[in-house]
Amino acid sequence: MAMNGNGVLLTFAEVPAEIEADFNEWYNREHIDERVNMPGFSRARRYRALEGRPKYFATYETAEVADLAAPAYLARLADQSPWSKRIMGQFSFFHRMTCRVSIDLSHGIGGALSLVRFFPAEAAKEDVRRWLAEAAMPGLRDTPGLLGATLLENDLETANAPATRHGVADFPVARAEEWALLVDGADAAATAAATLAQVGPQQLAAQGIDGAVEIAHYQFLFGVGR
Repeated sequence: MAMNGNGVLLTFAEVPAEIEADFNEWYNREHIDERVNMPGFSRARRYRALEGRPKYFATYETAEVADLAAPAYLARLADQSPWSKRIMGQFSFFHRMTCRVSIDLSHGIGGALSLVRFFPAEAAKEDVRRWLAEAAMPGLRDTPGLLGATLLENDLETANAPATRHGVADFPVARAEEWALLVDGADAAATAAATLAQVGPQQLAAQGIDGAVEIAHYQFLFGVGR
């Protein structure tokens, strides 16, 4: 198991080119440390896209998904630092998912990560979980150059807590349960190829996923834990 707990926050961001250097300094020197040192948080990782979008992607691991709606965390969201306000106010794209770890068949953290995002129909969820747990994810884990995979399921109540419980103005509201499959690898080309071959749009469609499937391939930038 690679995840430090049962909760994971995923964030996706893009910024204008003229503030990208400041954005990366803010993330590496303030934001990621600030989040990891909050109650319930244990580790965070950052990635930059090699192919696909959004360009920047981060994971924050927590003991439980409920930590992502805890009073201290929601209070921080409502009262950001001056540097955070300056950077976040210039995001050209932002998306977040507050997830519970559904299946974790990963082994360590690799320098490459492929990310598959999709919206399963309610009737298909159990079959998709079974297929991933028994066939697709073990196949990814056992592929040379890869380190395994983790399935995350967005918890809508937790995702919407900043807006519904704490009144954070203009906070994006999640309306459908999005899933994310993280495929970790040591080799970027092998990780991307195996992801497309084993859990690509055609394979997901065969399991009843008939909506849009987003796939992007990332390189590891920075991580910190406590």
